Amino acid sequence: MVSTTLISSVPRYVSAEEHRNIVGSTPASFNDIPPVLRHKEDNVRVMLDPPLQTFTEQDCANGTLFVIEKYALVFMSSTGVGFQVPYPAITLHAIARPESGPSIYCQLDELTGEPGAAESPENDEASDMRELSIIPSNPASLELIFEAMSLCASLHPDPNVSDDDDLDEAFMDESAFETFTGEEGDELSEVGRVRSDFVNNSRYAPY
Repeated sequence: MVSTTLISSVPRYVSAEEHRNIVGSTPASFNDIPPVLRHKEDNVRVMLDPPLQTFTEQDCANGTLFVIEKYALVFMSSTGVGFQVPYPAITLHAIARPESGPSIYCQLDELTGEPGAAESPENDEASDMRELSIIPSNPASLELIFEAMSLCASLHPDPNVSDDDDLDEAFMDESAFETFTGEEGDELSEVGRVRSDFVNNSRYAPY
């Protein structure tokens, strides 16, 4: 079962102010409080590569993006169908500014949560990964979407990353990274993107 799933309705949510009011009233069960909506963006189109089965180009053409704290990143198309992606499945998200126009670029691990998925030789890397581009009609919204996604992602750490992995990353040799110079005609590799964003204090959020 893939991580990105089709939905017919948006999961229940509340605004940050509503959440504060509910918590302040001391509810009978805190588990029943709906998650907080961190950002909502209308007039958004998306691109999925490879495409999500039965989710057509028309479905991708226009809809509303919901960045919901607990559940997932949700896109609901104006056609009445949508999809959601759990945050642990989003292995990378960044603001991309290609010639075709700015977007939020995401890499999705479609086998997140599958028992033994990482060890299975039957899982081809290309088929395990899906690319998602989020293109709002208002480019000024990119920063707000990115920041909301980063906040929600921080609440859902990757359960497969151990403390030892974090320690290894902390002592990683900087010389192992390439620095993107931004010269015309050059393509920014994933390694270069990480290093460039680190040097320039740009927007990048690995999981």
